[in-house]
Amino acid sequence: MSSIYDFKAKQMDGKLAPLSKYRGQVMLIVNTASACGFTPQFGGLEALHKTYGEQGLVVLGFPCNQFGAQDPGSNEEIAQFCQLNFGVSFPMMAKIDVNGDAADPLYKWLTQEAPGLLGSTAIKWNFTKFLVGKDGQVLKRFAPNDAPESLGKDIEKALAA
Repeated sequence: MSSIYDFKAKQMDGKLAPLSKYRGQVMLIVNTASACGFTPQFGGLEALHKTYGEQGLVVLGFPCNQFGAQDPGSNEEIAQFCQLNFGVSFPMMAKIDVNGDAADPLYKWLTQEAPGLLGSTAIKWNFTKFLVGKDGQVLKRFAPNDAPESLGKDIEKALAA
């Protein structure tokens, strides 16, 4: 796979969506969880979506239950939680694995393109973020403790490119 546009993601309704539908946009891809210490980041991610969405940013949330079983609900329950508690209006995809043999192919690619500390390809925790440029290439990986509010300059740079 040579760019993010080569991948499809399963939506909450189970239908596959080609990521090529976001061609020419900047993407912020995040593995999320509903019962994590970082869960309040949904509010910051929604703020980014509202602030930069019309300029070409799309935030994509990928629920994952691999870290402390912090997202055990069904896709429907997760979607409802995100909407009710944080007003999430950006696309939330179906729950996936981000590590191990069953890791979603998208996440295998993302972690190869932007390894973490010391070259690690593993996702360490919920709310790891990947910024993808308009050309479909990974620009940067952000740690779970990088607050969405701190990503503005990187997003603006990607949007201006």
